[in-house]
Amino acid sequence: MALIDSIIGATEQWISTTDPKATLAQPLEWLKKTGGYAAVNRIIGLSIPFAPRNRFSVEEVRPGYVRARIQLKGNKNHFGSLYAGAYFLVAEIPGGVLTLFDLGPSYTPILKEMTLKFLQPANSDVTVEFALSPEDVAAILSDADATGRAKFTLEGELRDMEGNHVATSIAQYRVRKKGFQPAE
Repeated sequence: MALIDSIIGATEQWISTTDPKATLAQPLEWLKKTGGYAAVNRIIGLSIPFAPRNRFSVEEVRPGYVRARIQLKGNKNHFGSLYAGAYFLVAEIPGGVLTLFDLGPSYTPILKEMTLKFLQPANSDVTVEFALSPEDVAAILSDADATGRAKFTLEGELRDMEGNHVATSIAQYRVRKKGFQPAE
């Protein structure tokens, strides 16, 4: 795990210095950005092989923010819209990504509970965005450093490619600080 922790730390530093709005008009910045996102998705694939097999990808990550996508292709249900498990996948993994990149590899994210409310079928890819404010990150770190664990909630609006709000997720996470020893 030390190697993956080092890779996560290095990737976080790399990503935090990229311009998420870089385009091909700034080729070096665009390459840095897309290379960073490719590294994030590769780390996810190594940790959770189920994710890339189901066409999950992180599209943007920066301090306090993550946006992810799940493709309709390969994830259709019996009537041609997005399968319910695909909604869950796209709503769950970004919480771990956000935690790892904002708190660092010394903290392990654990999903404790998640609910999904389906609003309408998605007949296209679906995206979701999550954010943690600097104050939220500081509070999570403070709790985890003091007690070895902290909890937080992420709510997301899952949207299809036309911008329709197709589902809402509410996820209860816990983080554990690796190697925590209570003060005596």
